[in-house]
Amino acid sequence: MTVAFLPFNIARHKQLKVVIAGGGYAGLAALTNLLQFAPDTGITIIDPRSHHIKITHLHETFRYPLSDLLVPFETIENRYGCRHIQASLPIDPEALQSYQDTKQLVINGEIVDFDYLVIAAGCESNAADSGQDSNILTLDDFMRASGADLLSTRLNGYDQTAPSVTVVGGGATGVQFLFEIRQYLLRVNSKAKLTLIHSGQHVLEQFPRGFGAYVESRMDDMGIAFYPNTYFCEQQANQILLTDKETKTQIVLSSDLAILFLGKKQRNTLSANAFGQILVDQKLLHNIFIAGDCSHFQSPGSNTLTAQSAVRKGKLVARNILRHAGFPGLLEPYLHHEIGYVVSLGAADAVGWLVAEGNIITGIPALTIKELVEAQYDLLLAGVDTYVV
Repeated sequence: MTVAFLPFNIARHKQLKVVIAGGGYAGLAALTNLLQFAPDTGITIIDPRSHHIKITHLHETFRYPLSDLLVPFETIENRYGCRHIQASLPIDPEALQSYQDTKQLVINGEIVDFDYLVIAAGCESNAADSGQDSNILTLDDFMRASGADLLSTRLNGYDQTAPSVTVVGGGATGVQFLFEIRQYLLRVNSKAKLTLIHSGQHVLEQFPRGFGAYVESRMDDMGIAFYPNTYFCEQQANQILLTDKETKTQIVLSSDLAILFLGKKQRNTLSANAFGQILVDQKLLHNIFIAGDCSHFQSPGSNTLTAQSAVRKGKLVARNILRHAGFPGLLEPYLHHEIGYVVSLGAADAVGWLVAEGNIITGIPALTIKELVEAQYDLLLAGVDTYVV
């Protein structure tokens, strides 16, 4: 376990100009840490949205308004004295090399100068946008409307008294939505049938074996049908087409609504050295750092696609920007390892591990840890940094 610290540096610049492309967990962690150690840093955030969204909480919108998870960038501008430009930034290799050479970006016809650029973009969802399809939902839909509103609109549009709702994807996001949906259906006295489709043998396979066993036992208690080793093919008007992973045979199930959580794309992952500086064709771009889900650090630290890793990477690159800008310019390697992870199973249950992956906790103790971690991030957004490792 290491404690992050900023060694003595003699600043070479009166005021640094830093552009952060991406206003998610990593981007805002970089923002708050830059201002913690160098309050006069001039920061511009580039993000296509009008607000920061606590994306790991979206499943809770079956209980709470979506607005509870949105922090307008206007609020962040006023709180931290930074600037937000609502736009997307190209991050292909040719563009990145140009940014390094010119120390300039052209955004919405405006030239934005910088000393350092932080790429803090997230990964895209593997599922295509549902568009106008009334019988398909993806994670993007839950960023625009609450789960309660989305599901109630669909349920009210069905003639049958017991429509079929299918969740596709047994990772952490899919499981958390699955249990929130189940509890929502109970609250509104819906007789809808709920099914989980998963391409693996067990849910939550990226976690210790006890995670999947506990979740599947709870699914069985709640009467949630489970189809493992099954690929999603297509959702039609009132049925879903699947393929058995081993036999390749087609499976057709009744399904009025499919909710797709097919994971994150890895195609746009960019490499960084151990200090967070980006590598393009193995060439180091000294003034461009990277953090978040789009990054892979060449270091012993955790590269998992979690908010926990994104925050730690964002904090690290902020400190290393200040080190690089000063003297003697010694940078800190990324060594963070996750110290726990919790998957919520509705309002009153959860499963997780703490300190060691074999130390599995469930129920209220797991929920308590999750709430403490979430409160820690809320404090960071408010300018109080309680992260020490």
